[in-house]
Amino acid sequence: MKSTGNHKSRLISRMREKHPGNEPGVERAPASVEETEHFGEDPGSNDLFCRQCLLPITSESSGIAVNGAHCHTFANPHGFVFEIGTFNVAPGCAAAGRPSSEFSWFPPHSWQVALCSACLTHVGWRFLSPEGGVFFGLILDRLIRGEST
Repeated sequence: MKSTGNHKSRLISRMREKHPGNEPGVERAPASVEETEHFGEDPGSNDLFCRQCLLPITSESSGIAVNGAHCHTFANPHGFVFEIGTFNVAPGCAAAGRPSSEFSWFPPHSWQVALCSACLTHVGWRFLSPEGGVFFGLILDRLIRGEST
């Protein structure tokens, strides 16, 4: 893995190019087994890894547009600002806690904290719709992109 000082801006730029998000709502249905079957196997792939422990979390190709965009910037009630990308799957995440609809950034979705399933670093949130749909809002500066060596 190679990481540079401008990694965050490069990752955000790439995600915006790949997922411009010009239509409202979630753009893509949940991934099929075929889409996630080889996830994490190729270090030169488009996988996104936990910055802390390098566990594969999701992939750039799993990015989706929610409310018309893939990248969003939000502040929580404590004033912490997060730049997140939205993804239809995040096999490297574990959801923690009970779903809550308080302060949801994507009403009427409820949310749970999403942790790296290996090191338990907070990497984002899992959002659940009242109809049962799920997507992830992942903190972009807590992920790094796999690169060929």
